[in-house]
Amino acid sequence: MAYSTISKSSSYFNTKLYTGNGSTNAITGVGFQPDWSWLKGSTLDHCLFDAVRGATKRIRSNTTNAEDTVSGITAFDTDGFTLGSSAEENQNSTTFTSWNWKANGSGSANSDGSINSTVSVNTTSGFSIVKYTGTGSAATVGHGLGAVPKMIIVKNLSASGDWMVYHQSIGNDHRLIFNTTSAKQDNPVWNDTTPTSSVWSMNDNGDANGSGSDYIAYCFAEKTGYSKFGSYTGNSSTNGTFVYTGFKPAFVIVKDTSTTANWGMIDNKREGYNSNNQQYEPNDGDAQDNNQPFDILSNGFKLRTADGDFNVSGNTYIYMAFGQPIVSTNGDIATAR
Repeated sequence: MAYSTISKSSSYFNTKLYTGNGSTNAITGVGFQPDWSWLKGSTLDHCLFDAVRGATKRIRSNTTNAEDTVSGITAFDTDGFTLGSSAEENQNSTTFTSWNWKANGSGSANSDGSINSTVSVNTTSGFSIVKYTGTGSAATVGHGLGAVPKMIIVKNLSASGDWMVYHQSIGNDHRLIFNTTSAKQDNPVWNDTTPTSSVWSMNDNGDANGSGSDYIAYCFAEKTGYSKFGSYTGNSSTNGTFVYTGFKPAFVIVKDTSTTANWGMIDNKREGYNSNNQQYEPNDGDAQDNNQPFDILSNGFKLRTADGDFNVSGNTYIYMAFGQPIVSTNGDIATAR
């Protein structure tokens, strides 16, 4: 058994539930000062904030909208974040879920690529936030991870545009689109080049590298016992595929790459998991579904539905997952629920 390099996963990723109050609202209990916070409530939009762009700067995974400035997250705090009056993030009496990652504050200059970037990176957990300005021609961008990223999510901040997704399991000549249900598409946005331990590559695609437009990217490298970015094949059975991650998942996103389907998002904090999992869809603002897509186990997850978004026979699904090590460096052992 490979031991995790991370002793306490909740120091780098944590899900925090909170209730909106429509006014100033200090949310604590995250366990660290988050650098990327993703908020979702009821039938409201998925709202994403990060420390590199700065508090109040919002993008939404279920829309093509450019970045806007709102009184959503107004500050990143030592144990959480403070909200303002914006209803999408703090509607009175609404229950919200926040997913939070730790990077390294507002970031610093990176000149590894042909495009200079600002990078906030946590090499321990394999996560970086990268801001850059596009050139409109083939280019590379430094990500700061010191390891090959397995998944990259990019959004144009300056103009309306789709969210571009690179995932190792679909290769450097394909993309997924975070804000749609589309299957993987053969597209040269990544310049048909696999990322390296220092940079990733792009062509002149306006959704990732338009001349003069500003972009944000969220980049992920795998860390043993903490994060995994892989794929599985569906079997259309309620006794479905078991996906070994090497840790107890706390957060999983899944997408069918073979055909049109929603993205699915599960965590271990919303009520009902392993009996009636509550699923959000990053590509839309719908309320959560209670369709029990899979069980969360001590060492991975097992499909429990024949639902097309998760388990069509023969279809290939990619996933991103974060969680608690089976056995961490301090000897803690994960157990099944």
